[in-house]
Amino acid sequence: MPQRPGDRIFSGLSTGAGVLILIALAGVAAFLITEAWPSLTAPAEDIPGGEGLLVYVWPLLFGTLISALFALVIAVPLAVAIALFITYYAPRRIAQVLGYLIDLLAAVPSIIYGLWGMQVLAPLTVAPTTWLSEYLGFIPFFAGPPSATGRTMLVAIIVLAVMILPIITAVVREAFLQTPRLHEEASLALGATRWEMIRMAVLPFGRSSVIGASMLGLGRALGETMAVAIVLSVSGGVTFNLISSGNPSTIAANIALQFPESTGLSVNTLIASGLVLFAITLVVNMIARGVINRRKEFSGAN
Repeated sequence: MPQRPGDRIFSGLSTGAGVLILIALAGVAAFLITEAWPSLTAPAEDIPGGEGLLVYVWPLLFGTLISALFALVIAVPLAVAIALFITYYAPRRIAQVLGYLIDLLAAVPSIIYGLWGMQVLAPLTVAPTTWLSEYLGFIPFFAGPPSATGRTMLVAIIVLAVMILPIITAVVREAFLQTPRLHEEASLALGATRWEMIRMAVLPFGRSSVIGASMLGLGRALGETMAVAIVLSVSGGVTFNLISSGNPSTIAANIALQFPESTGLSVNTLIASGLVLFAITLVVNMIARGVINRRKEFSGAN
């Protein structure tokens, strides 16, 4: 059957958009590799810090990963719980209001989150972190000594969790709404409670969407710049201690803070750290796509 002109135009535009994305991605990768190459081949003593590129990037990569992963640990359960409450428990009017409020969180600029974390959240965490250090100091995350200002990795993690919460919630909520009605009604008809229906029908159906939404949130957390730069009191180094004043920076925040005053090889070194972040984000998305593809045969029809 021959295609109509409108179908051919739409197909061409869709294909062109996909190819354009690949070209843009290849262009970004080529730029990063070209600009980072001088630092990749430079002697270790010429790299800022004088100990080589790996020693320079590793603490930044560690700070990036630990902040993003812990933010994901906090945000994903909250997002799933909020999505379930809005979809299956809250009255219609309350659900609409809550949905709007959660979506509005995504419209708040990151610098506002950073200021909120520094001025409001950080002072509020001083007393709790002192308690954590005193009674749970045997856990490496709370080893202390606690920061007197509250500008710690823990606060940065909480701020990142709040920032990625609306993204994950919106995707998960839409996935739960797509659960086949027949599956829900069949579970209830067999005598399942509402929670049992959610556990047996809704959560399995939306599992791949939860994974995809989590990876979207992780990508946002990995690349967040201003909020982390404002909140953290950076001293460098690698540490699992989340409540002390000695915090590793993140790649994105370090680039934002150091780039304006950098010249020569320092700029190439910052771009090299950006290349590492680009590669990490690409790997994370590839892993997420692989996990989702393993479950793509599951659908409401089967």
